[in-house]
Amino acid sequence: MRIIGRDVEPVTEIAYRRARSGGGTETARLTVGRLAVGQLPTGCDAVLVTGDLQGVTPSPWGGPPVLLGVALGDYLSVWAEQELIPPPARLAVVLAGDLYCAPTADRRGASGEVADVWWALASVGCRLIVGVAGNHDVVASDQLAELGPAAALLDGDWIDHGGVRFAGVGNIVGDPRRPGRRSEQSQLARLGAALTGRPSVLVLHEGPPGEHIDQPGNPVIGAHLREHPPTLTVCGHVHWEAPLARLGAGHVLNVDGRAILLTPQPD
Repeated sequence: MRIIGRDVEPVTEIAYRRARSGGGTETARLTVGRLAVGQLPTGCDAVLVTGDLQGVTPSPWGGPPVLLGVALGDYLSVWAEQELIPPPARLAVVLAGDLYCAPTADRRGASGEVADVWWALASVGCRLIVGVAGNHDVVASDQLAELGPAAALLDGDWIDHGGVRFAGVGNIVGDPRRPGRRSEQSQLARLGAALTGRPSVLVLHEGPPGEHIDQPGNPVIGAHLREHPPTLTVCGHVHWEAPLARLGAGHVLNVDGRAILLTPQPD
């Protein structure tokens, strides 16, 4: 899944509520874009990559606000009917973590259960759902077991689908006494285990820095990945205005607060 496009082309967006810095809540927009890649998993017409969906909004079917990731799952079938995206049955989804928001969207850094996001994506028929836990997510593999082999919460391991190997590591480097954090040594051990599978796509919550000063990340992770860079590293946790950077012969794609459809190069 080598990226060959240079720019993310806008497709659509979702308005949602999120916690405002300094207190209270504010309206934001989840942008959905399109970026060309050279290969997709067999049986897929696109791969949707997203992360840091820390907001709430009503489903397109109405009702009270739900987690933004749950609403995103509901929107997939709407957008498919509008021919904006492929049908969910031809769509793989990659989740880079931090999918929780306080129900009132007025408290930054809230942590909570996010299995509902995975179930929402499965319920619309997505062909594959792989991802990692962010430092604000509460989710475990046993909560997703009934979704079958098409759903994989990764943490130092990998899954093959349609000729593409996806590996992943959740959480961030930090004080292991706090939720969603590991010591640097432990996190690098998980990362090393994931990389032994030589994945084409590596999914992280906390990723490496990019090429520019406004593309922050963990430099230790960056140094570790430069030894054997995957074709594509997907991450979030911190926001990049420009979502794409080179990493050796591969790329880093930052999906903090955005959703990007990886699609074949147009004719």
